[in-house]
Formats: sequence, C-alpha cells, structure tokens
Amino acid sequence: MIHQYGWSDELQRQFAEFATPGLAPGRVVIQQRGLWALATDEGELKAELSGKFAREAPAGGYPVAGDWVAARTDPSLRSAVIHHVLPRSTAFVRKAAGPAGGEQVVAANVDVAFLTASLSDGLNPRRLERYLASAWQSGASPVIVLTKADLCADVEAAVDRAQALAFGAPAHAVCALTGEGLEALAAYLAPGRTAVLLGSSGDGKSTLVNALAGTERMVTQAIREADGRGRHTTSHRELILLPGGGLLLDTPGMRELGLWDTEEGLSATFDDIDALAARCRFSDCGHSNEPGCAIRAALQSGALDEDRWRSYGKLKRELAHLESRDDPALRAARRRRVVQISKANRQRDRIRRRD
Repeated sequence: MIHQYGWSDELQRQFAEFATPGLAPGRVVIQQRGLWALATDEGELKAELSGKFAREAPAGGYPVAGDWVAARTDPSLRSAVIHHVLPRSTAFVRKAAGPAGGEQVVAANVDVAFLTASLSDGLNPRRLERYLASAWQSGASPVIVLTKADLCADVEAAVDRAQALAFGAPAHAVCALTGEGLEALAAYLAPGRTAVLLGSSGDGKSTLVNALAGTERMVTQAIREADGRGRHTTSHRELILLPGGGLLLDTPGMRELGLWDTEEGLSATFDDIDALAARCRFSDCGHSNEPGCAIRAALQSGALDEDRWRSYGKLKRELAHLESRDDPALRAARRRRVVQISKANRQRDRIRRRD
C-alpha cells in the first residue's frame, strides 16, 4: 500500500536508520488537531505520538500531512504510535498565527505546490507574491492555479498577469465545475508524485479536489451572493490518492500567510528586482537618492511597477523583523536603528517648525 503513496528505494534506505524491531514505515494521510492517520502496508491506521517523541521533537518537528514516519503498528486495533519522522525532502513553512508566532510546517514531501487564487474577485498580486516566495523556499515547484474561471470576464488577461508575476512558474486557469483546465493540472500528478493545494479561504480548493478525485471527497458550500466568496470548509489536512496514481494534499485556507525563513524564496520571486539591483553603481545602494541607482531609474521609466517594489520592501522588512526576533544582536541593532530614525524625525520636525 505505501508504494501507492510514493514509497521508494531512497526512502527505504533512509528508513534503515529507524528500523528498530517493531517499527514500520507509514505516511501521514490525515492530520487534525493532534490526531493522525497513516497509510501503511497494514492499511490505514489511526496514530498518536509516543511520549518520548512528543517531549523531544524540535520546533516544527511534529508530523504533518505528507510526512513519512516510523511507527509501531497494531493492525488488530487499527492503531499506531509514531516514534520518528523521516527527513523531509521539501517542507512548506509559515509563521504560525497568533502573537507567539513560531514555525509551522503546513505540508511535507511535496513535489508540486498548486497556489490557488480565485478569479471571482480579481487577482491579488501581493498575496500571490507571498505564496510564491514560500513555495520557492519549500523546494517544491510552484504552479499558479487560477480558480473559478467561469466568473472571470477576461481569463487570458488574468493568466498573462499571473505569468508576469511568476518568473518561471506556470499559470493555469481552471473551472472545477465545468472541467475547464483540469487536464493541465493532471499532467503534474503522475503516479507517486505529490501536489499540495495552498491558498486563501474561498478559493475553491475543495471543489477542485472533488473534480480531480472524481468523487465528493471534500464538503463544499455555496458561494455567498454578497461578495462572491465561498465559505471555507476544509478543517484538516488530508493526502488523497487520485484515480491516476498521483497524490493531492488539501489544506485549510489561510487568512494570512506569514513568511518564515524565505530569503531564497524572495530572491526567486523577485528575480527582476535582484537583477536590477545588481546593475546599481554602488554595491551597497540604498535605492533612494544614490547616483546610478538602477532601481530608481526603472521606477521612473515605468519598467518596474511601484506597487511591486513596495511589496518587495514590505516582505523584506517582515523577514528581517522575524530574524531579529530570534537573533539578540540583530534585535539590538534594530532597536538602535529605530532610536536613530526617531531622533532624526524629531530633529526634522523641530527644523520645520522653526521655518
């Protein structure tokens, strides 16, 4: 059974490190509030964590949908106890919601990240840039999926706009209700390959899962007439074996995607800005009033969109803030910089009042 879920010779070699007597491999197919279900050679088993693993797992180390684990199984009780998580080939990580923040792994060991965006209320490029940065950082190949194409007046223009943002990631418009565009997505879902669906609430992910699975796997709700949005219905993460042998991981919609350790992902997402910055006269150019600044020149000529430049700056500042929270030296430097800016602002205000 586990071979249907992507088990390979390479994973078998990795498992040798954990193959103590009584432990067997399995893949997490359902994750929901401290409960797991594993696909194993004994079938699907309900699972919990061993006490030792629960105590000693590092941040982000608890099993998530898509993970391969070493577990002690009891087929007679249809249960298992997870003792280890195998090394992840890819991991989609975000900052956890709430004031405490911290690292949250959303999905693991996926080959393709389907980044959904609904065309029912217009394309949000800033939100898409966030998802692209996290997807590139994860190690999976991002694919933009524009859902609800039947509610868009100019689908071709929307695809072109998304493609312009993607810089190497393909974009496809689909309608799960009519089947439009689904064959393009099926091409990414070869047997044994895993794709994850990531997007905001109401983007139509559950309807898309049902269309690709050919059955009502996910409960969906009607679009609200007031704003054209669907109400989010997926409350857990589930890895689904599709009829063609591919695997699709559905996740709950995210109201907000907080970045986490995505420096390389940002560079891939904003490759055009990095290329422009490399052409500045000075290597430490601040892109404000320095002579020979390629960024300012591109903004003035219209070659670089002002909103895209602001989005890049916002995401860079967000990432720097996260790094400073975890690094005392960076945190102290940031505080000093805030004090310097505050003093400069007060001095400028005093000069203005005198004038």
